[in-house]
Amino acid sequence: MPPVLELRGIDKSFGPVQVLHDVAFSAHSGEVTALVGDNGAGKSTLVKCVGGIYPIDAGDYLFEGRPVQVNDPRAAAELGIEIVYQDLALCDNLDIVQNMFLGRERKSGLVLDEPTMEEMAERTLAGLSVKTVKSIRQLVSSLSGGQRQTVAIAKAVLWNSKIVVLDEPTAALGVAQTAQVLELVRRLADNGLAVVLISHNMNDVFAISDRIAALYLGRMAAQVKTSDVTHAQVVELITSGRSGELGLNNGSGVAS
Repeated sequence: MPPVLELRGIDKSFGPVQVLHDVAFSAHSGEVTALVGDNGAGKSTLVKCVGGIYPIDAGDYLFEGRPVQVNDPRAAAELGIEIVYQDLALCDNLDIVQNMFLGRERKSGLVLDEPTMEEMAERTLAGLSVKTVKSIRQLVSSLSGGQRQTVAIAKAVLWNSKIVVLDEPTAALGVAQTAQVLELVRRLADNGLAVVLISHNMNDVFAISDRIAALYLGRMAAQVKTSDVTHAQVVELITSGRSGELGLNNGSGVAS
């Protein structure tokens, strides 16, 4: 099976500054791909290109093996790409159901179809084996950090998504909540979704990822199976773009 998402030769500049250089990246259904890199490596820019927030300057964007044009977030959502950013984009004054359907409310005639939305929200949370939320009518302001992250992820998978991109989902969580969110991330992949996990935490990366893609100064140093590399090798790829025979060729900018 081809990767559900494949990028080839992606370039992106902002004025005179080129942020992404000939980047290749892929994500496969049923797998967690960890996207790693130092601050300024280009992770956020790459994700925003995937999500249609930034148009790419050059390169090929393939979805399920066919070339597509993703010029705005709506086009990405229609393909089945959902991105959960670090700020989660949840409204504290709304409950879980209202947040999950925000901007996509179901209606029955002229009024909101509350029973259908409640049923869909409950089914989605149950399908992800979420047991930490007491009521789907809880206000988001009453939820813990881990529960908020769970709601944001459930919101992303509610719409028959095929790819879910998670931006540092455990960055502000404690040990127990981190474990719960990582279990949920793994469950997404086990349910057949392609998951892209942006993380600085190597323990999280090696705990749940199937592949690791390491960006270095806007170039893809390597994308490898997690089982084929060590912590030390990934750190070297992040900090220098190379680890032994793996990574960017000296001076050429080409991944080996």
